[in-house]
Amino acid sequence: MIDDNNFPGRRGPLSRRAFLQLSAGAGLLAALGPTALRAASGTLNVREIPASGQHIPVIGLGTARTFNVDPDNTAAMRPLEQVLQNFYGGGGRLVDSSPMYGQAETVVGRLAERLDIADVLFMATKVWTRGREAGIEELEASRKRMGGGHLDLVQVHNLVDLQTQLDTLKAWRDEGRIRYIGVTHYTVSSHERLTRIVEREPIDFVQFNYNIATRHAEKRLLPAAAHNGVATLINEPFERGSLFGRVKGESLPEWTKELGIESWAQLFLKFIVSHPAVTCAIPATSDPEHATDNIGAAHGSLPDADQRERMASLVRSL
Repeated sequence: MIDDNNFPGRRGPLSRRAFLQLSAGAGLLAALGPTALRAASGTLNVREIPASGQHIPVIGLGTARTFNVDPDNTAAMRPLEQVLQNFYGGGGRLVDSSPMYGQAETVVGRLAERLDIADVLFMATKVWTRGREAGIEELEASRKRMGGGHLDLVQVHNLVDLQTQLDTLKAWRDEGRIRYIGVTHYTVSSHERLTRIVEREPIDFVQFNYNIATRHAEKRLLPAAAHNGVATLINEPFERGSLFGRVKGESLPEWTKELGIESWAQLFLKFIVSHPAVTCAIPATSDPEHATDNIGAAHGSLPDADQRERMASLVRSL
C-alpha cells in the first residue's frame, strides 16, 4: 500500500536527514499516493527546491480572494472543498495563503482537515505586519488557522517590515519551527528589490508575478534565483484574468495538442512552468472545474524554448 504520509511535504516532527531522504526524486510519484498516480499516469512534472533537494509539483494553489469566505457557511465552503479535492487528486500539493487574505488560512486548514490531507499538503503562508512581537503573534495564529502543524514555508508578504520579519523567520527556520523562508511581491516595480534580496539574503523562496504577457522577471529576477539556489513561486499567472479576455472566442491551435494542452489556462500555465528557473505557479480559483483544469497543466510534455516563443507570439497576435 502506498502511504501518502511519506510525501516529502508532510508536516510534523521529522529529522532533516529523513526529510531529505523522503524528498529524493526517485520515489516522488509513488509517494504522492494512488489518487495522484491515477491522475498523473507517470507524467507529473515536479521541480526541486534547491535548499533541500525536495521536489514539489509545478502547479500549486493560490487562495487570494477565492478562499476568503465564512468558514462556518456550508454553502460557501462546499465548492472550495471540491476545489481542494480536485487539486489534490490531480497531484497538487503546495497551497499558498496569507493572513492578508481574510478567512483563507482558516478555510484551508478546515478543508484540509475535513479531507484528511492536512499532513500531506505543502502549507505555505506569509507574515504581513510590522514589529517583531506582532510578527510572532501573527505567525502563531497562522499556524493554528492552517491546521496547527508544521508550516512548510513562511514568506514576508509584499516585503512589509522586511528585515524585522526576516530575522524572525531565520530564527524559526534554525529552530526547526518552519522549513523554508521567503519573500513575496506582485508588481513588476518590485522585481529589482526582490533581485537584490535574492542575491544577498539566505532565503529559500521568492514569490513574484510572471506570465506569458508580463515577462519582465526573465531579465534579472529569474536568472538571479537560479544562480543563487532560490526556489520561485509565481503569482498572477493569468494577469488577474485579463489573459482570458484576450483569447476569448479564440480556438487553440492544432499544434498545442502535442503538448497535451486542452485549454487556454493550461497554455498559460505550461508557458510559465516550462521556464527552467520556475519552481511552481500558484493560480487561484473558487471553481472546481477550473481547479481540475489548472492542475492538468502539471502533467505531460512542457514546451521547449522554441515552443515557448511560439506560444508567446500567438498570444501577442490576439
